[in-house]
Amino acid sequence: MQLTDQEIERRKSLDALREMGINPYPSMGYEVNAYAKAIAEEFDVEKGNFQKVRLAGRLMSRRIMGKAAFAEIQDKTGRIQLFLNRDNLADGEDTSLYNQVFKKYTDIGDFIGVAGEVFLTKTGEITVRVHEFEFLSKSLRPLPIVKTDDEGNVHDAFADPELRYRQRYVDLIVNPEVRETFRKRSKMIRTMRDYMEDADYLEVETPILQPMYGGAAARPFKTHHNTLDMPLYLRIANELYLKRLIVGGFDGVFEFAKDFRNEGMSRFHNPEFTLMELYVAYKDVYWLMDFTEKMLEQVAIALHGSSDVQVGDNLISFKAPYKRYTMFEAIEEYTGIDISEMDEAALRETAKKLHVPIDESMGKGKLIDEIFGENVEGKLIQPTFITDYPLEMSPLAKKHRSKEGLVERFELICNSKEIANAFSELNDPIDQRARFEDQLTLGKRGDEEAMQLDEDFLRALEFGMPPTAGIGIGIDRLAMIMTNSPSIQEVLFFPQMRPEK
Repeated sequence: MQLTDQEIERRKSLDALREMGINPYPSMGYEVNAYAKAIAEEFDVEKGNFQKVRLAGRLMSRRIMGKAAFAEIQDKTGRIQLFLNRDNLADGEDTSLYNQVFKKYTDIGDFIGVAGEVFLTKTGEITVRVHEFEFLSKSLRPLPIVKTDDEGNVHDAFADPELRYRQRYVDLIVNPEVRETFRKRSKMIRTMRDYMEDADYLEVETPILQPMYGGAAARPFKTHHNTLDMPLYLRIANELYLKRLIVGGFDGVFEFAKDFRNEGMSRFHNPEFTLMELYVAYKDVYWLMDFTEKMLEQVAIALHGSSDVQVGDNLISFKAPYKRYTMFEAIEEYTGIDISEMDEAALRETAKKLHVPIDESMGKGKLIDEIFGENVEGKLIQPTFITDYPLEMSPLAKKHRSKEGLVERFELICNSKEIANAFSELNDPIDQRARFEDQLTLGKRGDEEAMQLDEDFLRALEFGMPPTAGIGIGIDRLAMIMTNSPSIQEVLFFPQMRPEK
């Protein structure tokens, strides 16, 4: 490994500390009783509080001024200034922790523990006067130092997206707003979980490795189990297992699941993603629209104090109710063409007229989906329910109760992308078998995303499944909207990347 000059100097400091009998990576913990944010918000000179504080964090700056120094450490809540001098850290000048350790061998990026009292400097800055100082972990690589000039301009920012995603650990250190994005993501999930648990639905876990993939139109990752000598697939959805639990007698189940699809990557797609799926017995898709919009309104309020969320240049309102279109109404609204009575040949001609890319493997449902995706989806900014999908597009959804050739399904589109997909679930095992067989035919035509025929799932349906409403919500895409992030990589700690050169 080729070391830079700075890395060589840091290793020399490491060796020097060890020679002095100081362990740069001590085994014991460090007891903390205060944090930067709390001190900044609550310190009161007149009260004289925070007079015996112990803090730990990463050293982010240091200014040596002879016998004294100012420094900053960063803990989980933010940064705070430190004041260190020889007299407060001395056993005698020659053995001073300040002279012999802090001045000589600390570097930006080191983890340190400090104890002392809080005071105001002459310039009015809240500062910890340090009386005790300990090394907690020596940093052997220099951090990228983000500098801001007097006019507020940022220099040397760690801003290259590829580097930030590859070295998320550095990104989190030097770009505090990134940590806030992930705090919001966590709060978003917690709010959704609380909302569903308050409705008395049970959070469950289903298999990630599955002998047969299903529940979505997608291409899977495949592996092999040596002991069982059989192929297994990383799940593309958890739908079929959750519906088995409805068959088993639960009235409402949900899961925040890691799913995997062996498909293209973009700022809206990652091969590994998080999907929340909820299934509720004795309900239908119309009830589910009401439930969903109320839950998402609650999420927006929890994160932003309002149902309005700023996303790029758009102010998106999650206040219920949301606009509702049928799929055919939406296509006619944005293209001026009524495709509701078209057969496959006419749909192909219409797709060509609208310059929609298609291929021979696409059946009627796929053609409609492509027309919608190219001409409508990108224009839907405010949360909008698209309902009444063609039967061919929805092999797991119940036939529409009053409209021939359609199913009871909605997708929720927001900020030009689908964030949720929901059905009145098909619970007729004979109809479901026929739909799976239609999917096999599409697979033979070359559709790599066509579903398989799952005999065990059909057997479960034959035992009887009550009327059920089911929804999948893309957690990563929802997090993009709720945190005003332009790409899915911004809301994943470790997005998939090409091998590093």
